[in-house]
Amino acid sequence: MFKKLLFCFLLFTSFSFQAQIVINEIDADNPGSDNKEFVELKSSSPNFSLNGYVLVFFNGQTGAGTLSYFSLDLDGYTTDVNGIIHFGNSQVSPSPKTPYFPLNAIQNGPDVIAVFAGNASDYPIDTPANNTNLIDGIAYSTSTTFPTALMNLFGITICSIDNQPLGSTSNSVQRKNDGTYEVKPPTPGVNNDGTGIIFNYVSTSTSQTTLSEGQTLTINFSTSAPVTTQPLVISFSLNNGSFNASDFSGLTSVTIPVGSSTGLATIQLLDDSLNEGDEELKVVLNTLPTGYYLNNNDLIVRVNDINYIVLPFGTPMNPTFGTVSSTAPSGYYSSLEGLSGVALKQALQNIIANPSVVHAHNYGDIETILKVADQNPANSNQVWLMYVEQPRSKLDFQDSNSNIGKWNREHIFPQSRGGFQDGTLSFADGINNWLPTNADDILAGHADAHHIRAEDGPENSLRSNRDYGSDYNGPTGNLGSWKGDVARSLFYMAVRYNALSLVNGNPADTTVGQIGDLASLLQWNTSDPRDDFEMNRNNYIYTWQVNRNPFIDYPNLADYIFGANVGQPWFSTLSNSNFEESKVVIYPNPSKGEITISGIDSEYSVEVYNSLGSKIYESKFVGGNKIQTNWSSGVYFAKITSNSKAVVKKIVVD
Repeated sequence: MFKKLLFCFLLFTSFSFQAQIVINEIDADNPGSDNKEFVELKSSSPNFSLNGYVLVFFNGQTGAGTLSYFSLDLDGYTTDVNGIIHFGNSQVSPSPKTPYFPLNAIQNGPDVIAVFAGNASDYPIDTPANNTNLIDGIAYSTSTTFPTALMNLFGITICSIDNQPLGSTSNSVQRKNDGTYEVKPPTPGVNNDGTGIIFNYVSTSTSQTTLSEGQTLTINFSTSAPVTTQPLVISFSLNNGSFNASDFSGLTSVTIPVGSSTGLATIQLLDDSLNEGDEELKVVLNTLPTGYYLNNNDLIVRVNDINYIVLPFGTPMNPTFGTVSSTAPSGYYSSLEGLSGVALKQALQNIIANPSVVHAHNYGDIETILKVADQNPANSNQVWLMYVEQPRSKLDFQDSNSNIGKWNREHIFPQSRGGFQDGTLSFADGINNWLPTNADDILAGHADAHHIRAEDGPENSLRSNRDYGSDYNGPTGNLGSWKGDVARSLFYMAVRYNALSLVNGNPADTTVGQIGDLASLLQWNTSDPRDDFEMNRNNYIYTWQVNRNPFIDYPNLADYIFGANVGQPWFSTLSNSNFEESKVVIYPNPSKGEITISGIDSEYSVEVYNSLGSKIYESKFVGGNKIQTNWSSGVYFAKITSNSKAVVKKIVVD
C-alpha cells in the first residue's frame, strides 16, 4: 500500500550541525512491505570510528509517552572514505551494515531518530526521551500528526512538511550540505549531492531461487565497473542455520580477472540421505578489498530435501480412515457413560479442563506444534493449509508483516471474539515449560492448539472474525475437506472454556464469547467425517497439552451435547469408531453413474452429503443395493447407519 509521506525535519542549534556525526538520510516508508528502510549517518571526517555512539528511535505518537522503541549500539562501526555508513533492511542496495533491521523496524511516525554519545545499554526499550548527550536527530511523520512533545523535549524550532508528490513513498529525507533537508529518490551509501569517491559495487545473483538436493547451483558475481590493476578475489560462505559444509561441494571463492566484470561459482548440492527438512543457504561475501562495496549481501536459495517422510495416511483432500488410532489412555472417557445433558457436558469439561492435569503453553510454541500436528502426510517438509486445501513449506512461516506466500497460525475461534487475544507470551519455551489451567482460564485459548491450524496468510486475513456456514464457507472452489475439522474444534472450545458458546445464525463479528453457526457445524461434523489426519494431530497435541479433543475421538458426542440427541444418555458404543467399516464396500469408486453398497447384512440407511454439507440423498436398504449417482462431478460423503452404529465413506463422482 502506498501511504502519504509527511516529514517534519529537525533543525538543531549550531552544536548539532557542527557535530562529528549527523543523520544524513532516512527512508522510513517504502512502497509495499517496507523492505528497504534505512538510516544513513555521515561523519565530518572519513573513516570515522563510531565507538561511543548510539542510534535511538523514539515513539512520538500521542499517548506513547515519548519513549524509545529501539536502539542500535554503534561500537565497532566505522564510516567509509566518504564519511558514510547506513543501516537498514537486507534488501537495501548498496547493502547496509549488519545486523540488518527487520522489516518495518522503523516506525512511520510521528517519531524521532537521534544519535547520542553513549551505549545501547543506556537506552533500553521505553527509555523516556531527553536531550542529554544528544549529538543529532531528525523528526518525521507520515500523517498530519507531528511529534510535538518530542519537538519540545529536543528543542526543535522549525518543522518542515513535505507531502509532494502526493502520496509518494518512494523518496527519502536527505540532509543538504547547508544543514537543511530535501526529499528526493533514496541515495543510500553515497553522498546525497552525488560527490565523493565512487565505489566499484559487487553484486551477487542467481536465477535459481529453489533447488533440490543433488542439483547444481550457479552463482553470478559482477562488478559495476571492470576490474583494474589486479584480479578481484571474492570469497564467500553458504552456511545458514542447519545448512553447512556437509550439504555442498565446490569452491567458495571466485576470481574476476582484470578487464572483466563477471565471475561464476558452481556449487554442487549434496544428497546426504538424511531427513533434515528443507533448508535455505545464504550467500554471504567476506571482506572486500579497498575500493569495492557490497551492492547486496543477502542472497538466499532454498534447497528442498529429497529425503522427506511420507506418512501412512492421507491428506484431508485424500483422506484415509482407521489407520491412526486414538492414544487416549484406557478409561479416559469412562466417566461419561450413561450421562446426558448438562451432566454429560460437565463431565466432559472435567476431563479436558482438569486443572491438575492439563497444560497451557505459550503462543510461540504453536509454531513448533503445528509443524508436526499439521504436517503434510505426503511430504514431511510441508504443513497442510486447512482452508485452501494445499501444502506449503514449513520454511514459509510468516515472520513479518507481509503474508503473501506465507502461512501463519489460524485461530478457528477468533482471538478477539474469544476474548483471549495475546493471552499468552509470544516466545516458544518448549514442551517442558507450561502453566496450569482450568475452565475459567479463557486466556489459555490464545495458545490452545486444538483450535489453531496452519493456514495461508491472505486467506486467514480474509476469513477474519466471520461466523462459519452463515458467513464464511472457505475460498472459492474449496471442497470442504476442513469443515468437519472446524466443527469439532469449536465443539471442543465451547466445552473446554466456560466463557465460550456456539449459537445458531450469524451474530455480529464483534460479539465476544459466541460464534456461529451451530446448525452448520453440526451438519459439517457429519458431512466431513473425522479422518486419520485429524486423529493424528489430536494424538500429538495430547503430548503437549495432556488433553484431547473428545469430538475427534467420538464425533457423535456433538449430537448429545449440541444437537438432536441432547437429553439422551451417552454410551461409547454409540460412537462411529466402533463400526466395522472394513466390511462396508462401495464400488465402483470413482463412480460413473451408479454405486453398489455391500458388506451389510441387516437393514441400514444411507445419507449422502455434498462437499458443502448439504444432504442430497437419503434411503433405507437391506443387503447390497445400487444407488444412481446422477450428481455433479465432485466429492461426496455417504453416512451409512445400521443398528445404531455408523460409518462414513467418501464417494468420488466423475
